[in-house]
Amino acid sequence: MKGRQIALDHLNGREAAALLIDGRLHDLLVDGDAPRVGTIYAATADRPMKGQGGLFVNTPDGKAFLRGAKPMAPGAKVLVQVTGHAEDGKAIPVTAKVLFKSRYAIVTPNAPGLNVSRSIRDEEERVRIKTILHDVAGQAPHGIIMRSACLGADDDDIADDILAMLNAADTALENTSPAPAVLQQGDAPHALAWREWTEPADIATHSGSFEDCGVLDQLEGLQDPQVRFAQASMFIEPTRALVAVDVNTGGDTSAAAGLRANLWVAKELPRQLRLRGLGGQIVIDFAPMSKADRRQIESSLRAAFKADGIETALVGWTPLGHFELQRKRERLPLLLEE
Repeated sequence: MKGRQIALDHLNGREAAALLIDGRLHDLLVDGDAPRVGTIYAATADRPMKGQGGLFVNTPDGKAFLRGAKPMAPGAKVLVQVTGHAEDGKAIPVTAKVLFKSRYAIVTPNAPGLNVSRSIRDEEERVRIKTILHDVAGQAPHGIIMRSACLGADDDDIADDILAMLNAADTALENTSPAPAVLQQGDAPHALAWREWTEPADIATHSGSFEDCGVLDQLEGLQDPQVRFAQASMFIEPTRALVAVDVNTGGDTSAAAGLRANLWVAKELPRQLRLRGLGGQIVIDFAPMSKADRRQIESSLRAAFKADGIETALVGWTPLGHFELQRKRERLPLLLEE
């Protein structure tokens, strides 16, 4: 099927959402047992982590690690938000910079200012959105960022979204229940799909939509560590310490084979990591190429991961010629069999 398609269904009994572009699986959201990204806690300070610039805090879901926190007295109450998924046996990553995020608006407590996304360049639209924002939240004590999804959206829908996020922020910030406590759950996959996949699309919500849209067949392919492209391929293999990516040219022995395979990997890797739910340290062993080609590979990687949306730091080349990435763990690893 041509165009964008969203399927809202369940996978192994868990709520899931899939985004397909021209029939090809582009993104996947699956619920899990771990705390959802975006969950907000009233936590209590536990102990500082000397040398790592952080603090352990107690939440109803276990220990969490607050990076960059100033020293606090044990038991002190602190508002934190889950930023990613923890590795097995490690603390939940959280931040004290809490955001209340929806389809059209992001409320930013302690960061004042009323702003419109710079990706909205039409001046008439900017004026329209700013007018709605100031009418609804001109006296609000919090900062607000209007997202690109506001472009062309209905005035009332935008206004309702702003009010909902302001109410959510006020409710959480004014909460007086004893800590530790859950103040707001992160969005489940169906709500997250509505929030983040905002471009026009055909939407299938019936049970069995994953099968009807071809999602299940494509998910089976993600069980294979090997991804093929013409004669080239890459193997994506997670270990306890890192995710290893090995690039091979296969039977192609032409002079440009290495560069051609590496450029394909640079473009395809963000999608593969996103669908497989992989993050953390990633080491790429590219196919042999000249050092003069490295700049082209870096540019391709930078463009691909910028469009990906999940925070990824391009660390650079190692003495052995590998390329290192550090990727935020926003997704749970994909487990298709239980």
